[in-house]
Amino acid sequence: MATTADIRNGMCIEYNGQLYSIVEFLHVKPGKGAAFVRTKLRNVTTGRVVDNTFNAGVKIDEVRIERRPYQFLYKDEMGYNFMHNETFEQITIEEESINGYKFLKEGDICEVMVKADDETILYADVPTQVVLEITYTEPGIKGDTSTNSLKPATVETGATVRVPLFINTGDKIKVDTRDGSYLERAK
Repeated sequence: MATTADIRNGMCIEYNGQLYSIVEFLHVKPGKGAAFVRTKLRNVTTGRVVDNTFNAGVKIDEVRIERRPYQFLYKDEMGYNFMHNETFEQITIEEESINGYKFLKEGDICEVMVKADDETILYADVPTQVVLEITYTEPGIKGDTSTNSLKPATVETGATVRVPLFINTGDKIKVDTRDGSYLERAK
């Protein structure tokens, strides 16, 4: 059992029967009245962010979460199949539980969050930057570079990314998986 004095960013707690990750917190000590802790909590399963206030000294249930590297193997009707690189254990994760699944290709290493007490798989994070090949995009018109205009391009995973006009089919680009934005041309 932890108290509100132990709260820190990234800490995972059980609150109202669900798991929450602390996004941010602020200890408040008003001039009159008791101190309290104002927090923003992200639901681990749904991703929804809620505001909550705890009275100072209240006991909270801390949950131990482990980050484990898993390699993406393939997708089938059951979900996305991953393999642990050391134990060769294979697991299946639903699409909703993978952050950035549109940019996931075979062989990518993902961080899978596991509740340590009962080995429950919570969610998976795709790397924040991935290199993908453009499979289709309209050709850029020569001389049309006076503005920062973007065009849609389809990458090898099937996702659509907005890229600058000079990018062509067959080019490799870096993509930010958090928001699906173009970062730079890959070498």
